[in-house]
Amino acid sequence: MDIIISNSSGEPIYEQIIKQIKNNIFSGSINEGELLPSIRSLAKELDISVITTKRAYEELEREGFIHTLPGKGSYVSVPNKELFKEKKIKDIEEKLIEAIEESKVVNLSLEDLKEMLDILYENIK
Repeated sequence: MDIIISNSSGEPIYEQIIKQIKNNIFSGSINEGELLPSIRSLAKELDISVITTKRAYEELEREGFIHTLPGKGSYVSVPNKELFKEKKIKDIEEKLIEAIEESKVVNLSLEDLKEMLDILYENIK
């Protein structure tokens, strides 16, 4: 499992970890029952605080994406994919609303906005 941390991102490191682990679960890169790296080994690998990694794992567990067995480690759980998808759609809608509001500030037409979205969508793998 590859996790890439960006120090230039405005997003807190623990949230970057959470987001990437969730994306790995939903893309099938990591599967139900798979053992995740220990909190200490992931912290060492990413060169970050153990506290940061622990916070990410605790949040993932609280949301039902992982479960921890004391002395054995943290394992991927089966999340409610429909609930997660619904939340993601809501997040996308909020970001699109923000983009629409910004486009109106500079009088960008709906057609220009759609064209921009088409281009960006095609260029992102």
